Amino acid sequence: MRRPAQHEEIPMRALRKPAPGPGLELQEIPEPSPGFREVKIRVLRTGLCGTDLHLAGWDEFAAAQLNPPMTLGHEFYGEIVEIGRGTATDATTADDDTDYLSIGQRVSVEGHITCGRCRNCRAGRRHLCIRTNSIGVNRDGAFADYVVVPARNVWPQADEIDPDLGALFDPFGNAVHTALQFPLAAEDVLVTGAGPIGVMCAAIARHCGARNVVITDLSDYRLSLAAKVGAVTVNTAQQDLREVMTSLGMTEGFDVGLELSGAPAATRQMIEVCNHGAKIAMLGLPKAGYEVDWNQVITHMLTIQGVYGREMYDTWYKGSFMLGSSRELRDQIRGIITHRFAPEEWSQAFEAARSGQCGKVIINWED
Repeated sequence: MRRPAQHEEIPMRALRKPAPGPGLELQEIPEPSPGFREVKIRVLRTGLCGTDLHLAGWDEFAAAQLNPPMTLGHEFYGEIVEIGRGTATDATTADDDTDYLSIGQRVSVEGHITCGRCRNCRAGRRHLCIRTNSIGVNRDGAFADYVVVPARNVWPQADEIDPDLGALFDPFGNAVHTALQFPLAAEDVLVTGAGPIGVMCAAIARHCGARNVVITDLSDYRLSLAAKVGAVTVNTAQQDLREVMTSLGMTEGFDVGLELSGAPAATRQMIEVCNHGAKIAMLGLPKAGYEVDWNQVITHMLTIQGVYGREMYDTWYKGSFMLGSSRELRDQIRGIITHRFAPEEWSQAFEAARSGQCGKVIINWED
């Protein structure tokens, strides 16, 4: 990209919601500059998330959360190109809130920005902050050539994490946070929902030594992606889950359930096929409230745990250590990417993501 003369504004590409209503525009806007304890990142890869589809389509969630004009995008990987004042770069500038950062570092970014003042933040539970803001929702995001983020949200990546993997750390973190709610080794695990995060959960469960990992969905395409990570796949519109359990030698029920679909029928079935005393982690968001058989939950003494985002920053450490120690897991997670597009092809990227006939959709900002 051409560098302008001094004092001339530097243009960059940015995929933005210009005004309330459906649709996005790829615009040229000035490059941002980092403020106090912020860094500027050259974006290399971004991933499309269900949240981006809601924001682009302008549903009730989007209207309540987004104040246009705004640049979208919160799943990304890039390179630090500028460091704002007050940011720790070595021991002489260290503070108690950020890692040491330097120009040229390759990084991913935690997309939830926390207040630091509420009870949960002050107790070290930032993922439970009551004033959480989100990059690409409440402030300009990473569907752009450059983005500015708080230094404390930056996660430096090791050399074995390439740009594609780095762009997946946000959803991979969701999967890590969900899957590791409960012990998995030698357990029978049911995953409901074979979207990218569900497939990641299945891969993590196998990596952690689960006995049987079964994943359900209604899409044969997405189940085919889950099969590649070694999960037993069940299309519940065509197969009887209990028959599959019997074929696997399961005589009682699943020990751990990971609910990623947000589908009421999937949750109800999970409750029915879990063993007494089973533990269920729920990340999938339903479109509306729904009924469950609470008598079954109570009398079977099931534990149900809601999960949101990533635990800051324990999830990031665990995810990094798992990927760093296993080429097989890196290949499995990278294999969930099925479509790649240039920024100018953003409409095709969103169309692919909406189709459901995809895994993870990536936009390459190096193009």
